[in-house]
Amino acid sequence: MLSPLILRYEAGHSAVPRAESELNRQMRAPHLSARAMSEAATLIPLDNVDPVLVEALLDSAFGPDRHKRTAYKVRVGVDWLPGLSFAALDAEEMLVGTIQCWPVALNDPEGRAHPMIMVGPVAVMPGHQGQGYGQALMSAAMAGIDSRAPLPQVMVGDPEYYGRFWGYTNEWTQGWNLPGPFERHRLLVRCENPAVLPAEGMLGPWLR
Repeated sequence: MLSPLILRYEAGHSAVPRAESELNRQMRAPHLSARAMSEAATLIPLDNVDPVLVEALLDSAFGPDRHKRTAYKVRVGVDWLPGLSFAALDAEEMLVGTIQCWPVALNDPEGRAHPMIMVGPVAVMPGHQGQGYGQALMSAAMAGIDSRAPLPQVMVGDPEYYGRFWGYTNEWTQGWNLPGPFERHRLLVRCENPAVLPAEGMLGPWLR
Protein backbone atom coordinates (compact mmCIF):
# COMPACT_ATOMS: atom_id res chain seq x y z
CA MET A 1 0.00 0.00 0.00
CA LEU A 2 1.02 3.58 -0.53
CA SER A 3 2.22 5.69 2.36
CA PRO A 4 -0.44 7.67 4.27
CA LEU A 5 1.32 10.85 3.10
CA ILE A 6 -1.24 11.37 0.33
CA LEU A 7 -2.69 14.84 -0.19
CA ARG A 8 -6.17 15.98 -1.16
CA TYR A 9 -6.46 18.33 -4.14
CA GLU A 10 -8.83 21.13 -5.03
CA ALA A 11 -10.43 21.11 -8.45
CA GLY A 12 -8.79 24.29 -9.71
CA HIS A 13 -5.57 24.57 -11.70
CA SER A 14 -2.51 26.57 -10.77
CA ALA A 15 -1.56 29.58 -12.87
CA VAL A 16 1.75 28.33 -14.26
CA PRO A 17 1.14 27.74 -18.00
CA ARG A 18 3.76 28.74 -20.60
CA ALA A 19 1.69 29.29 -23.70
CA GLU A 20 4.49 29.05 -26.28
CA SER A 21 4.99 25.31 -25.84
CA GLU A 22 2.50 22.49 -26.30
CA LEU A 23 4.45 20.64 -23.65
CA ASN A 24 3.88 23.30 -21.04
CA ARG A 25 0.17 23.59 -21.85
CA GLN A 26 -0.11 20.11 -20.40
CA MET A 27 1.64 21.03 -17.18
CA ARG A 28 -1.20 22.76 -15.32
CA ALA A 29 -1.26 20.93 -12.00
CA PRO A 30 -4.06 21.03 -9.42
CA HIS A 31 -3.54 23.55 -6.64
CA LEU A 32 -2.15 21.94 -3.49
CA SER A 33 -3.99 23.10 -0.43
CA ALA A 34 -4.22 20.48 2.29
CA ARG A 35 -1.97 18.87 4.83
CA ALA A 36 -1.07 15.23 4.46
CA MET A 37 -3.50 12.84 6.06
CA SER A 38 -0.85 11.80 8.56
CA GLU A 39 -0.52 15.41 9.71
CA ALA A 40 3.24 14.81 9.49
CA ALA A 41 4.01 16.53 6.21
CA THR A 42 2.95 19.24 3.82
CA LEU A 43 3.57 19.31 0.07
CA ILE A 44 3.99 22.72 -1.55
CA PRO A 45 4.98 23.89 -5.05
CA LEU A 46 8.74 23.73 -5.43
CA ASP A 47 8.96 27.30 -6.68
CA ASN A 48 7.92 28.41 -3.18
CA VAL A 49 11.25 27.14 -1.82
CA ASP A 50 14.59 28.94 -1.83
CA PRO A 51 16.69 27.35 -4.64
CA VAL A 52 19.72 27.30 -2.34
CA LEU A 53 17.86 24.98 0.03
CA VAL A 54 16.81 22.74 -2.85
CA GLU A 55 20.40 22.42 -4.07
CA ALA A 56 21.61 21.63 -0.55
CA LEU A 57 19.00 18.88 -0.20
CA LEU A 58 20.00 17.36 -3.55
CA ASP A 59 23.65 17.36 -2.46
CA SER A 60 22.70 15.58 0.76
CA ALA A 61 20.58 12.99 -1.06
CA PHE A 62 22.85 12.27 -4.04
CA GLY A 63 26.27 13.73 -3.24
CA PRO A 64 28.03 16.83 -4.55
CA ASP A 65 29.14 15.02 -7.74
CA ARG A 66 25.54 14.41 -8.81
CA HIS A 67 25.89 16.74 -11.81
CA LYS A 68 28.04 14.08 -13.51
CA ARG A 69 25.11 11.73 -13.76
CA THR A 70 23.71 10.98 -17.20
CA ALA A 71 20.25 12.23 -16.21
CA TYR A 72 21.64 15.77 -15.95
CA LYS A 73 22.77 15.59 -19.58
CA VAL A 74 19.28 14.61 -20.68
CA ARG A 75 17.81 17.82 -19.27
CA VAL A 76 20.70 20.23 -19.75
CA GLY A 77 19.61 23.73 -20.71
CA VAL A 78 15.97 23.45 -19.62
CA ASP A 79 14.16 24.46 -16.44
CA TRP A 80 12.05 22.16 -14.35
CA LEU A 81 8.29 22.40 -14.77
CA PRO A 82 6.69 24.42 -11.94
CA GLY A 83 3.31 22.73 -12.24
CA LEU A 84 4.75 19.26 -11.62
CA SER A 85 7.57 19.94 -9.15
CA PHE A 86 6.97 19.85 -5.40
CA ALA A 87 8.64 20.05 -2.00
CA ALA A 88 7.84 18.10 1.15
CA LEU A 89 8.00 19.77 4.55
CA ASP A 90 7.97 17.88 7.83
CA ALA A 91 5.79 18.70 10.82
CA GLU A 92 8.21 21.47 11.79
CA GLU A 93 8.05 22.92 8.24
CA MET A 94 11.63 21.90 7.45
CA LEU A 95 12.43 20.88 3.87
CA VAL A 96 12.85 17.10 3.71
CA GLY A 97 12.15 16.18 0.09
CA THR A 98 11.69 17.40 -3.47
CA ILE A 99 10.63 16.17 -6.87
CA GLN A 100 11.41 17.88 -10.17
CA CYS A 101 9.94 17.17 -13.61
CA TRP A 102 11.52 18.35 -16.86
CA PRO A 103 10.61 18.93 -20.53
CA VAL A 104 12.55 16.41 -22.61
CA ALA A 105 12.17 14.75 -25.99
CA LEU A 106 12.98 11.43 -27.60
CA ASN A 107 14.67 12.22 -30.91
CA ASP A 108 14.00 9.40 -33.36
CA PRO A 109 16.37 8.29 -36.19
CA GLU A 110 14.48 10.50 -38.68
CA GLY A 111 15.18 13.58 -36.59
CA ARG A 112 11.68 14.03 -35.18
CA ALA A 113 11.40 15.12 -31.56
CA HIS A 114 8.74 13.41 -29.45
CA PRO A 115 8.03 15.53 -26.33
CA MET A 116 8.00 13.76 -22.97
CA ILE A 117 8.17 14.56 -19.27
CA MET A 118 11.26 13.41 -17.39
CA VAL A 119 10.35 12.63 -13.79
CA GLY A 120 12.98 13.06 -11.10
CA PRO A 121 15.09 13.33 -9.24
CA VAL A 122 12.97 12.32 -6.28
CA ALA A 123 15.15 13.42 -3.37
CA VAL A 124 14.62 12.85 0.35
CA MET A 125 16.98 13.85 3.13
CA PRO A 126 18.91 10.78 4.34
CA GLY A 127 17.46 11.00 7.85
CA HIS A 128 13.90 10.99 6.49
CA GLN A 129 14.07 8.25 3.88
CA GLY A 130 11.67 5.32 4.20
CA GLN A 131 8.97 7.49 5.78
CA GLY A 132 6.77 7.92 2.70
CA TYR A 133 7.92 11.34 1.51
CA GLY A 134 9.14 10.00 -1.83
CA GLN A 135 5.87 8.21 -2.50
CA ALA A 136 3.88 11.31 -1.65
CA LEU A 137 5.99 13.47 -3.97
CA MET A 138 5.67 10.99 -6.84
CA SER A 139 1.91 10.71 -6.37
CA ALA A 140 1.56 14.49 -6.40
CA ALA A 141 3.53 14.82 -9.63
CA MET A 142 1.60 12.03 -11.34
CA ALA A 143 -1.72 13.53 -10.23
CA GLY A 144 -0.70 16.87 -11.72
CA ILE A 145 -0.38 15.58 -15.28
CA ASP A 146 -3.28 16.66 -17.47
CA SER A 147 -5.23 13.46 -18.16
CA ARG A 148 -6.90 15.01 -21.21
CA ALA A 149 -3.68 14.91 -23.23
CA PRO A 150 -0.93 13.30 -21.17
CA LEU A 151 2.59 13.17 -22.51
CA PRO A 152 4.66 10.03 -21.92
CA GLN A 153 6.62 10.19 -18.68
CA VAL A 154 10.16 8.84 -18.63
CA MET A 155 12.49 8.26 -15.70
CA VAL A 156 15.51 6.29 -14.53
CA GLY A 157 14.62 4.15 -11.54
CA ASP A 158 13.79 0.77 -10.10
CA PRO A 159 11.33 -0.98 -12.44
CA GLU A 160 9.68 -3.06 -9.71
CA TYR A 161 9.04 -0.13 -7.39
CA TYR A 162 7.89 2.42 -9.96
CA GLY A 163 6.00 -0.22 -11.91
CA ARG A 164 4.11 -1.42 -8.87
CA PHE A 165 2.83 1.96 -7.75
CA TRP A 166 2.66 4.09 -10.91
CA GLY A 167 2.73 1.76 -13.91
CA TYR A 168 6.23 2.46 -15.23
CA THR A 169 7.83 -0.17 -17.45
CA ASN A 170 11.00 -0.80 -19.45
CA GLU A 171 9.11 -2.82 -22.06
CA TRP A 172 9.06 0.05 -24.55
CA THR A 173 12.50 1.59 -23.91
CA GLN A 174 14.81 -1.15 -25.14
CA GLY A 175 15.75 0.82 -28.28
CA TRP A 176 16.16 4.15 -26.47
CA ASN A 177 19.47 5.72 -25.55
CA LEU A 178 20.78 8.38 -23.19
CA PRO A 179 23.74 10.74 -23.68
CA GLY A 180 25.93 8.82 -21.26
CA PRO A 181 26.21 5.52 -19.36
CA PHE A 182 23.02 4.03 -17.90
CA GLU A 183 21.50 0.72 -16.88
CA ARG A 184 19.05 -0.15 -19.64
CA HIS A 185 16.60 -2.01 -17.41
CA ARG A 186 16.23 1.14 -15.28
CA LEU A 187 15.10 3.35 -18.17
CA LEU A 188 11.33 3.43 -17.68
CA VAL A 189 8.32 4.99 -19.35
CA ARG A 190 4.68 5.49 -18.41
CA CYS A 191 2.29 6.02 -21.31
CA GLU A 192 -1.44 5.51 -21.77
CA ASN A 193 -0.97 4.53 -25.43
CA PRO A 194 2.41 2.82 -25.99
CA ALA A 195 1.68 2.62 -29.72
CA VAL A 196 2.72 6.29 -30.04
CA LEU A 197 6.20 5.63 -28.65
CA PRO A 198 9.10 5.42 -31.12
CA ALA A 199 10.97 2.14 -31.04
CA GLU A 200 14.34 3.92 -31.17
CA GLY A 201 15.71 7.30 -30.26
CA MET A 202 17.96 9.45 -28.08
CA LEU A 203 16.60 11.30 -25.07
CA GLY A 204 17.60 14.91 -24.63
CA PRO A 205 16.25 18.30 -23.60
CA TRP A 206 13.09 19.62 -25.27
CA LEU A 207 14.31 22.88 -26.78
CA ARG A 208 12.13 25.12 -28.96
